[in-house]
Amino acid sequence: MSTDAAKIALLDALLSLKTREEAGAFLADLCTPAELRAMAERWQVARMLDAGDRTYREIAAEASASPTTVVRVARSLKDMPHQGYRLVLDRLKA
Repeated sequence: MSTDAAKIALLDALLSLKTREEAGAFLADLCTPAELRAMAERWQVARMLDAGDRTYREIAAEASASPTTVVRVARSLKDMPHQGYRLVLDRLKA
């Protein structure tokens, strides 16, 4: 299976999940605990950046994230073409 086909299969698997419990079980099998923590940390940083009421330093301290992570997530929110964080943040606000 090519890398593109494997990615599509993973995306289809994610789209098939219906509950938090199902998503949690799948991610627990798919990712190491460290990978899950890193993804949760980045998502927390994205939500905090979107709120707009804290400095990067405050976000890094509150989220226990590195300043590099905060800057990387901020860059994704502002400059990256795929805008995945923005899509989900906006969708969850609706």
